[in-house]
Amino acid sequence: MYSPNRDESGGFFSLIFARVYRLAALALGKRPRKRQAAGPCPTIVIHGGAGTIRKEKMTSAEEKELRAGLYLATERGYAVLRSGGTAADAVEAAVRAMEDNPLFNAGKGAVFNIKGVNQLEALFMDGKTGAAGAATLLTVVKNPITLARRVMESDKHVFLGGAGAEDYARERGLDIVHPAYFWTKHRWEQHERDFIRSDSASTSSTRVGSQGSDDIGDYSHLPMGTVGAVALDAAGNLATATSTGGMSNKWDGRIGDTPIIGAGTWADKHIAISGTGAGEYFIRQGTAQYIALRASLLGETPAVAGRMAMLEMKRIGGDGGVICVDTTGRLTMTFCSDGMYRGYCSAQTDHIPAIGIFDSEKIAPDDNHVVLS
Repeated sequence: MYSPNRDESGGFFSLIFARVYRLAALALGKRPRKRQAAGPCPTIVIHGGAGTIRKEKMTSAEEKELRAGLYLATERGYAVLRSGGTAADAVEAAVRAMEDNPLFNAGKGAVFNIKGVNQLEALFMDGKTGAAGAATLLTVVKNPITLARRVMESDKHVFLGGAGAEDYARERGLDIVHPAYFWTKHRWEQHERDFIRSDSASTSSTRVGSQGSDDIGDYSHLPMGTVGAVALDAAGNLATATSTGGMSNKWDGRIGDTPIIGAGTWADKHIAISGTGAGEYFIRQGTAQYIALRASLLGETPAVAGRMAMLEMKRIGGDGGVICVDTTGRLTMTFCSDGMYRGYCSAQTDHIPAIGIFDSEKIAPDDNHVVLS
């Protein structure tokens, strides 16, 4: 005859007790309490650019500085979320931290264009409302991402550029700086080296400086791409923010993918995306909206949609990376370049930022380096 052992007996009598308790509660007119469904898990994901990133070209001090910069940006954004703040406030805080860091190609660390001028651009999107704001061809606005957000929050405009955008920033009390604020030694030497590498540019009247290549430092391993952040807050709302100095020695007046809605940036009620890489390819592909549509129409996870976008990017000759998060907290950091400066923070990381740079690192289950087979 079957006789329950000690452990099985305990489970058997616990079950009987639970059923008796439920019947007694119903007899007394009380309904057993239902478990509260867990709310959204506040999450922030950031990137500081993607491209040719090789560990052997980086000194230990440079790597330490870069990791510290990524950590600070992630920490700043997550602190907003953990204190009950909005996704919009979180991504602005994270991106401003990178704009103020001369190591990243945004704000203070922006690259120079062909005329030796820093031209900056940014885009902000609020997934809850679908609102967007963009600004481009900026030369004196200290934090372009804040201007993009102010444009988003206006009732009249979505996209401003050049002197008019800078006047808009002044009228709203944003920080305005002298163009010299954006000058950094390593970016200037990148600018010089790019001229020396180009035979056609060596005779151009726009060339500035006369140093030989042996006298110029090689900073090609430092972040050259866009910076960005995506976040999910405790209320289940999403937001994204992207900012950049563009490509080194770009033509004067060139506008990249960053301020173009749906190219390098997108946020709606279901997913938030920020991209970095070869901007012209992101524009042609409509990368951010391509990912959003795959997620919404095909039901793909951010990881699958991001991977498909990067595979297609590689096939057409581009490179770069994307970060995404959806309303369930599923995230991805997917790139088809040699590396991507990246980080994220949530309860899954014990509220401590996780940081990665190289393709050999895997800081999250869906931290993916995509290669063509």
